[in-house]
Amino acid sequence: MTTHAEQMDAIYKVQRHIYDLTRKYYLLGRDRLIERLQPPRGGSVLEIACGTGRNLVAAARAYPDVHFFGLDISEEMLISARLAVRRAGLENRVTLARADATAFDAQALFGVAKMDRAYISYALSMIPDWRAAIGQGVDVLSPDGCLHVVDFGQQERLPKLFRSGLHAWLARFHVAPRAELPELVDRYYRDGHDVDFTRLYGGYAWAAEIAPA
Repeated sequence: MTTHAEQMDAIYKVQRHIYDLTRKYYLLGRDRLIERLQPPRGGSVLEIACGTGRNLVAAARAYPDVHFFGLDISEEMLISARLAVRRAGLENRVTLARADATAFDAQALFGVAKMDRAYISYALSMIPDWRAAIGQGVDVLSPDGCLHVVDFGQQERLPKLFRSGLHAWLARFHVAPRAELPELVDRYYRDGHDVDFTRLYGGYAWAAEIAPA
């Protein structure tokens, strides 16, 4: 049976070369997420499933006094991420590692046990055990930390034909918008956490923020 890592490498072996060029038109809300991170000076930020490193480079430029970390299960994507970080001259502030978003040890990977911020951008819809990825993101936070999430929503305020067409197209790339995300955030993190859930662009994208209360 093909593992998730092997599947991702197979998909992105070629796709990684055109990923950023094509995805910028429909991965909406990523820059909003970066703007809302607002990490403390000298802080630490982790991107779970960092892909090509596009977000890491943008965030590191936005917050020049912060150290960034990124992990991804796909070595193919990490090849692109390392190149992007190197081209941006950010090797001293961005550290990358290969790891599973659903089971990783930040201390072992990066020498940092807790992060001031963590985020997951358009990856939950491709992670089979996406609930575990959210749990890992919450667990890695410092007491004043916050997990930020953005991903495809259910397009609930958009035309039905658009919604069905988008879901069919995404399925070709093993992408499945997580309809249960609002319920999971509310059920598991409302008690003991400060939670914000926002529908963006008519529900095209969903954004969540989870912080220890």
